[in-house]
Amino acid sequence: MKRGGFGRAIGIATVAVLALGLVAGGAGANEKGAKDDKPARTESKVNINEATRAQLMKLSGVGPGTADRIISYRQAHGPFRRAQDLEKVEGVGKGVLEKNEGRIAVK
Repeated sequence: MKRGGFGRAIGIATVAVLALGLVAGGAGANEKGAKDDKPARTESKVNINEATRAQLMKLSGVGPGTADRIISYRQAHGPFRRAQDLEKVEGVGKGVLEKNEGRIAVK
C-alpha cells in the first residue's frame, strides 16, 4: 500500500503544531496557557524595624526618600511599636498603610 498524500500532510502538521506548542508555552505552560511567563508577585511581609532601604521600597508608595526617612526615624526614636507608627514619618500617610495592609510587620 502506498503511503503519502493526506496522511503524510496530517503527520507533518501535527509535528509542526507540537513544535510551536513547545516554543510558545513549552513544558512550563499550564493548562490555561503560558501564564508562567509572569513574574511572581512577592507578597512577603516587611518588618519595618529591621528592613533595609531596598526592602522598605518594596512597599507600595515607599520610594528611596521615604525609605531613608523611615530608617532615620527608626534610628532616632527606636523601634516602631505598631504599623500605624509609620504615620509619624514625614511622607507616610494613611494611604501608604492602606495600600500595604497585611504586608507590614512589626517585630
